[in-house]
Amino acid sequence: MSEARVDVPAAPPQRNMRDAHLDAAIFGLRRRSPGLSAHFLLTSRQKLAAGFAAAILATLMIASPILTLACVSLAASTFFLLSILFRAALAVIGSGGAPKPVAFPTTEDILPTVTILLPVHDEAEGLPTLADALARLDYPVEKLDIKLLLEETDRATIAEAFRLGLDRRFDCVIVPEGGPKTKPKACNFGLAGARGEFVVIYDAEDEPEPDQLRKAAAMFAHGAPHLACLQARLNFFNADDNFLTRLFALEYALWFDLLLPALERLRMPIPLGGTSNIFRTDILRSVGGWDPCNVTEDADLGLRLARLGYRTKVLDSTTFEEANCRLGNWIRQRSRWMKGYMQTWLVHMRDPHAFRRAAGWRGIAALQLFVAGNVLSALLSPLLWALALVWPLAAQTAYPPAIEAANLAALVAGNLLLVFLAAVAPARRGWRRLVPYALLAPIYWQLASIAAWRAVFQLFQNPHHWEKTVHGLSAAARERRADALRRIN
Repeated sequence: MSEARVDVPAAPPQRNMRDAHLDAAIFGLRRRSPGLSAHFLLTSRQKLAAGFAAAILATLMIASPILTLACVSLAASTFFLLSILFRAALAVIGSGGAPKPVAFPTTEDILPTVTILLPVHDEAEGLPTLADALARLDYPVEKLDIKLLLEETDRATIAEAFRLGLDRRFDCVIVPEGGPKTKPKACNFGLAGARGEFVVIYDAEDEPEPDQLRKAAAMFAHGAPHLACLQARLNFFNADDNFLTRLFALEYALWFDLLLPALERLRMPIPLGGTSNIFRTDILRSVGGWDPCNVTEDADLGLRLARLGYRTKVLDSTTFEEANCRLGNWIRQRSRWMKGYMQTWLVHMRDPHAFRRAAGWRGIAALQLFVAGNVLSALLSPLLWALALVWPLAAQTAYPPAIEAANLAALVAGNLLLVFLAAVAPARRGWRRLVPYALLAPIYWQLASIAAWRAVFQLFQNPHHWEKTVHGLSAAARERRADALRRIN
């Protein structure tokens, strides 16, 4: 007796494609290169190495606690000073000469098509400003493939996008629920439908200079085939709001105007800045896109590009965005960055020999002193100050005087260098009004230490959680929104 045949209707092709794109957005990198994905925190080898180091340290502490603590503090203060000296050397190299201007095409027919990915989540208030900023781009509208990436569960932002009529100007892409709710997952989903020769990422509060895409097209046209990415400079339109925004602007000026250009000149890996990254679309797809499990997917992708033989350059164009003007919001954002840098370091230290073979000893130096140094210097700073200032008063057994002096000297020298570095970059930009605030840089970096320690706990409790940064809090952002709404209406 034969069974009755039941015809099951085929799933709609569009739904099948959406599911395939979502699957690739979440699992694509993990399947292609599992060792380069942050979907798990530590390999068995890393766990064994960490356990072995902890056992040795515990044994030494039991045998000779004072001497062991002294030697550990000396090693920590030495690394702290080395990481800051490395930044100082980069600042000197980065300040040497302005980049040569590259002539960009003026005839629109030869300009390449550019896909702009706009990942937004809980950003309903920022949509008018974003649309207004993109309208000011000096680039042919017909050569722009703009994709507004909207989370399926974010009803408020979706409703606002359609209320403003952005569906008539942009391709509104609904990112399905599933997997980690992170910016890189949304970008991967949008990348699947990208039509441009190049892909650029902008955040909801970004205001790129109008000629940015033309400059990028010119640099790619004059660049080698292995030039995969251009990183535009970032800074803030509300730098003068308060103490926090002024110090944040000093930090960004140093980072994007001096440190990253120096890494480029030295052919070292460049950890990207998360926005205003312009990629060759074919290369971006070939390396697996962004890691949806890494909460600083930008820094990780910059290192992965270098590891796979590609180059990144700094574009002489600035994108302005809103600096965090509230301390709690700033701490949450900085904690996510610190957690992502830890993830990135752990991923690329799974096979340091492979990283060295691809990126060379310069790449290893950047990985240790720039990526790890960014986190470890923040983690170590309050501990070293406590050892230097509190230990001599609290300890019954004398701390070795030579080591105590060396630790204190490293701390003082390191913090003086931080003040100097904070002052150099804004002075070069002509922001002399901000230079005196460099004296407060040590206080600012203690705030970064709080964020770093918070990130350590999050790394083990919830490594893939994307802690949302709230935008639109400053008076300048509210004024820009009001102006944009008037122009849209």
